Amino acid sequence: MASRRRIGILTGGGDCPGLNAVIRAVVLSAASGMGWEVLGIEDGFDGLLHDRIRPLESDDVRGILTQGGTILGTTNRGNPFAWPVERDGRREVIDASRTVLKRLETLRLDALLVIGGDGTLHIADALCRMGAPIVGIPKTIDNDISATDVTFGFDTARLTATEAIDKLHTTAESHHRIMVVETMGRNAGWIALESGIAGGANSVLIPEVPFRIEVVAQAIEERAARGRRFSIVVVSEGAVQVGGAQVVQEEGGPGRLPRLGGIGQQVAAALGDVTGRETRCTVLGHLQRGGSPTPFDRLLATRFGVRAVECVMENRQGQMVALRGPSVVAVPISEAIAEPKRVAPDGELARTARELGISLGDEV
Repeated sequence: MASRRRIGILTGGGDCPGLNAVIRAVVLSAASGMGWEVLGIEDGFDGLLHDRIRPLESDDVRGILTQGGTILGTTNRGNPFAWPVERDGRREVIDASRTVLKRLETLRLDALLVIGGDGTLHIADALCRMGAPIVGIPKTIDNDISATDVTFGFDTARLTATEAIDKLHTTAESHHRIMVVETMGRNAGWIALESGIAGGANSVLIPEVPFRIEVVAQAIEERAARGRRFSIVVVSEGAVQVGGAQVVQEEGGPGRLPRLGGIGQQVAAALGDVTGRETRCTVLGHLQRGGSPTPFDRLLATRFGVRAVECVMENRQGQMVALRGPSVVAVPISEAIAEPKRVAPDGELARTARELGISLGDEV
């Protein structure tokens, strides 16, 4: 008689709506449906290195489908290849990847399901190359993983940003102000551009299209000349001026990226100086990561979870589940992370914005 299969599951990187839906789908299909053991690993790879692991049964995932966040916890600073430790009162960075591999062997895992974005999936791919039996599940509000049509979490973040823009319209118009809205997205402008189009913004500034503040100001003045005395400017946190660099709140370090933020305030201040008009900046920040996932994200996350379990059953380690057209398929993790998905400056979405009269800051 074949031994009972055992799989682990962890969430890494920033949280997003839909993580709990994946965990639920994995437990219900693997533990309840197939009789496998499922181990939940807390706080990403930290849980493997610090032995924070617990079994997951159907009762543990009851009622979490609609909840944002992750019941397992997560961290965006848990890279085992650049692991911070204290030695003799000094902070050092070591490679703890071999410790992760040994831990997987000790746990006798048939597979480890890794839910994460670009950074976490790069870690997963590197561990796969060392022999770890991993199946990847893509999540990110940034929607920047090219192997899948869309990642879960993005739809909810886009909705949150669009609703914020909708609400800012009325106060902007009432006070004849320029309202600047800063969204997340790091190096990908999907949230900013899609919510900007859906919310009727007048200018959208994204990382893929370096902007000139004078061009944005000119678009605002032309609106004012037509009797439109307010403007909504959506700015992705990773947007850059021509010849400039991204604005960061905190520099990065071993195993962690710089923390972006502040470009919205800079744009608002510059527009106020150039136009002489009253400006305000709203930073949406982690509002975009929180809250109950939309039905689309719940469904996609659930499909990803079930397909990941099927990959384990089919012994397809080293694969990542992905949405392509109407189907959820499996693709090599290495292929999935080979090239990030960015907004094409001359692509259909950018052309749509321009033809609607939305300035991207590079031309009026």
